Amino acid sequence: MDKIILNNLQFYGFHGLLPEENKLGQRFNVDLELISDLKKPGETDNMNDSIHYGQVYETVQEIVEGEAKNLIEAVADSIAAKLLASFDLLHACRVKVIKPDPPIPGHYESVAVEIYREKSK
Repeated sequence: MDKIILNNLQFYGFHGLLPEENKLGQRFNVDLELISDLKKPGETDNMNDSIHYGQVYETVQEIVEGEAKNLIEAVADSIAAKLLASFDLLHACRVKVIKPDPPIPGHYESVAVEIYREKSK
Protein backbone atom coordinates (compact mmCIF):
# COMPACT_ATOMS: atom_id res chain seq x y z
CA MET A 1 0.00 0.00 0.00
CA ASP A 2 1.12 3.54 -0.73
CA LYS A 3 1.83 6.29 1.81
CA ILE A 4 1.43 10.01 2.22
CA ILE A 5 4.09 11.15 4.69
CA LEU A 6 3.93 14.32 6.78
CA ASN A 7 7.09 15.05 8.75
CA ASN A 8 7.74 17.24 11.75
CA LEU A 9 4.37 18.95 12.13
CA GLN A 10 4.92 21.43 14.97
CA PHE A 11 2.45 22.52 17.62
CA TYR A 12 2.24 24.00 21.10
CA GLY A 13 0.16 22.05 23.60
CA PHE A 14 -0.45 21.48 27.30
CA HIS A 15 -0.12 17.70 27.67
CA GLY A 16 1.73 16.10 30.55
CA LEU A 17 1.48 14.77 34.09
CA LEU A 18 3.04 17.75 35.83
CA PRO A 19 1.03 20.88 36.69
CA GLU A 20 3.73 23.04 35.07
CA GLU A 21 3.23 21.24 31.76
CA ASN A 22 -0.50 21.89 31.87
CA LYS A 23 0.00 25.54 32.81
CA LEU A 24 3.01 26.58 30.70
CA GLY A 25 2.67 24.16 27.79
CA GLN A 26 5.45 23.00 25.48
CA ARG A 27 6.30 22.07 21.93
CA PHE A 28 5.11 18.85 20.34
CA ASN A 29 6.10 17.46 16.95
CA VAL A 30 4.13 14.89 14.98
CA ASP A 31 5.19 12.61 12.13
CA LEU A 32 2.51 10.80 10.12
CA GLU A 33 2.34 8.01 7.59
CA LEU A 34 -1.07 7.81 5.94
CA ILE A 35 -1.61 4.44 4.27
CA SER A 36 -3.84 4.69 1.22
CA ASP A 37 -4.05 3.51 -2.38
CA LEU A 38 -2.55 6.39 -4.39
CA LYS A 39 -2.86 4.78 -7.83
CA LYS A 40 -6.09 6.58 -8.77
CA PRO A 41 -4.98 10.08 -7.73
CA GLY A 42 -1.68 9.42 -9.48
CA GLU A 43 -3.58 8.74 -12.69
CA THR A 44 -6.36 11.34 -12.40
CA ASP A 45 -4.37 14.19 -10.78
CA ASN A 46 -7.60 14.97 -8.92
CA MET A 47 -7.54 16.00 -5.24
CA ASN A 48 -10.92 14.30 -4.68
CA ASP A 49 -9.19 10.96 -5.29
CA SER A 50 -6.63 11.47 -2.52
CA ILE A 51 -6.26 12.66 1.07
CA HIS A 52 -5.89 16.42 1.46
CA TYR A 53 -2.90 16.84 3.76
CA GLY A 54 -3.84 20.42 4.60
CA GLN A 55 -6.99 19.02 6.18
CA VAL A 56 -4.92 16.33 7.89
CA TYR A 57 -2.70 19.05 9.41
CA GLU A 58 -5.75 20.94 10.70
CA THR A 59 -7.16 17.75 12.25
CA VAL A 60 -3.90 17.03 14.07
CA GLN A 61 -3.56 20.66 15.15
CA GLU A 62 -7.04 20.55 16.69
CA ILE A 63 -6.03 17.60 18.86
CA VAL A 64 -2.49 18.61 19.85
CA GLU A 65 -3.44 22.22 20.60
CA GLY A 66 -6.77 21.20 22.14
CA GLU A 67 -7.77 19.48 25.37
CA ALA A 68 -4.81 18.56 27.57
CA LYS A 69 -4.05 14.88 28.09
CA ASN A 70 -1.73 13.28 30.64
CA LEU A 71 0.11 11.03 28.19
CA ILE A 72 1.43 11.47 24.67
CA GLU A 73 0.19 7.92 24.12
CA ALA A 74 -3.35 9.32 24.45
CA VAL A 75 -2.53 12.20 22.10
CA ALA A 76 -1.26 9.75 19.46
CA ASP A 77 -4.29 7.50 19.85
CA SER A 78 -6.69 10.45 19.53
CA ILE A 79 -4.93 11.58 16.35
CA ALA A 80 -5.12 8.12 14.79
CA ALA A 81 -8.79 7.64 15.70
CA LYS A 82 -9.80 11.05 14.34
CA LEU A 83 -7.86 10.61 11.09
CA LEU A 84 -9.31 7.15 10.45
CA ALA A 85 -12.83 8.42 11.14
CA SER A 86 -12.43 11.60 9.06
CA PHE A 87 -10.82 10.38 5.84
CA ASP A 88 -12.64 7.66 3.90
CA LEU A 89 -9.63 6.85 1.69
CA LEU A 90 -7.33 6.30 4.67
CA HIS A 91 -6.76 2.58 5.33
CA ALA A 92 -4.26 2.87 8.20
CA CYS A 93 -1.88 5.33 9.80
CA ARG A 94 1.32 5.49 11.76
CA VAL A 95 1.44 8.37 14.24
CA LYS A 96 4.56 9.49 16.08
CA VAL A 97 4.21 12.16 18.77
CA ILE A 98 7.48 13.69 19.86
CA LYS A 99 8.03 15.69 23.03
CA PRO A 100 11.31 17.57 22.49
CA ASP A 101 11.58 19.05 25.98
CA PRO A 102 10.04 16.75 28.60
CA PRO A 103 10.68 17.82 32.19
CA ILE A 104 12.95 14.92 33.07
CA PRO A 105 16.63 15.17 33.98
CA GLY A 106 19.24 13.84 31.62
CA HIS A 107 20.74 14.36 28.20
CA TYR A 108 18.60 13.35 25.22
CA GLU A 109 17.08 14.83 22.08
CA SER A 110 13.44 13.99 22.80
CA VAL A 111 10.98 11.34 23.91
CA ALA A 112 8.32 9.94 21.62
CA VAL A 113 5.62 7.34 21.12
CA GLU A 114 4.70 5.75 17.82
CA ILE A 115 1.50 3.84 17.14
CA TYR A 116 0.00 2.08 14.12
CA ARG A 117 -3.75 1.81 13.66
CA GLU A 118 -5.90 0.33 10.90
CA LYS A 119 -9.47 1.07 9.93
CA SER A 120 -11.92 -1.60 11.11
CA LYS A 121 -13.15 -3.74 8.26
